[in-house]
Amino acid sequence: MGLLKTVLVIVLVYYLLKILGRWFAPKLFSYAARKTEAHFRERYGQFHEQAPQEEEQLGDIIIDKKPTKKTNTSKKVGEYIDFEEIE
Repeated sequence: MGLLKTVLVIVLVYYLLKILGRWFAPKLFSYAARKTEAHFRERYGQFHEQAPQEEEQLGDIIIDKKPTKKTNTSKKVGEYIDFEEIE
């Protein structure tokens, strides 16, 4: 009888936690999302204040350094050896 009572209590606790999870999980996730958003806004606000304010129009392309092209056409790979079969 004790084993049946223990299994019944475990099953009831499982379903109770499942129901409570459905009720409180969305609230818990929204709370965590709000706190995370506030944290990121605080961090971004500090970063944004330190960054210089440059006004650029949308679509402007800025190239800081022109890439250098190295074309070396005289690559010497090695010597060509023609092998012949010996019978």
